[in-house]
Amino acid sequence: MRFFPCLLGIFLAAVGVFAFGQTTQHIVDVPTRVGVTNRILVLAPPNPKATVMLMAGGHGGLQMFPNGSIAWGEGNFLVRSKQLFVDQGVAVIVVDAPSDRQFAPFLVGFRQTREHAADLKAIMAWTRENLKTPVWVVGTSNGTLSTAAMALQLQGADAPDGIVLTSSVLRLPSGGGRPVPEMPLEKIHIPVLVVHHENDACQWCQFKHIQGLTSKLTNSPRVELMTFKGGVANGDPCEAFHYHGFNGIEAQVAQRMVAWITSQ
Repeated sequence: MRFFPCLLGIFLAAVGVFAFGQTTQHIVDVPTRVGVTNRILVLAPPNPKATVMLMAGGHGGLQMFPNGSIAWGEGNFLVRSKQLFVDQGVAVIVVDAPSDRQFAPFLVGFRQTREHAADLKAIMAWTRENLKTPVWVVGTSNGTLSTAAMALQLQGADAPDGIVLTSSVLRLPSGGGRPVPEMPLEKIHIPVLVVHHENDACQWCQFKHIQGLTSKLTNSPRVELMTFKGGVANGDPCEAFHYHGFNGIEAQVAQRMVAWITSQ
């Protein structure tokens, strides 16, 4: 287990770089549950229009170092696209696994728990206090399990301003847990943007099953299905450099997502 006791020093450094009015990048260890912190990477342009909290897929254990580098997940769609979001005028928070999950299986089996929702709640509170922006949680692939489950558990003032589900997990093998469409999505009362590649070839995320997700968002005040074609398909169809990860069209996807988020 890794612990990061230098929160105050890191936070004060963060405040200092914010003051210069330039895009900044730094690490913050946010206290979440008793004895637990959650490390985040923060990128903030001047006067951000919103903040997007990025939830990577896979096992979710980025294992961030104090200098902002990560041990795993650099190629993940959201992680590799973080600067593209900043270029559109929004702040970015990349979320690691919490300090008590810095070992295998990391977020596997944890994404739909109350403890995970509590961690994300604390990160959103930190963001609202320090960045003074609306906060949207954006998940990709397995990160959509975290994002949808959190939106169901955190209501009212604790809820994010909206969520974005990209390359959603639409099916899972028997005994593999709840895919997004099997969650009680009708209980979500915030805006939801669903983003999917029409040629996603991952067996758990095929576009032909997307209606099972969108049809359940009956009480969200604003819902849109945003689809994409094209790009480059390399390697495993469930990995980030296939259509599943919007390979080759990342800038287009980020631009349209931010335009939707900020058009409230």
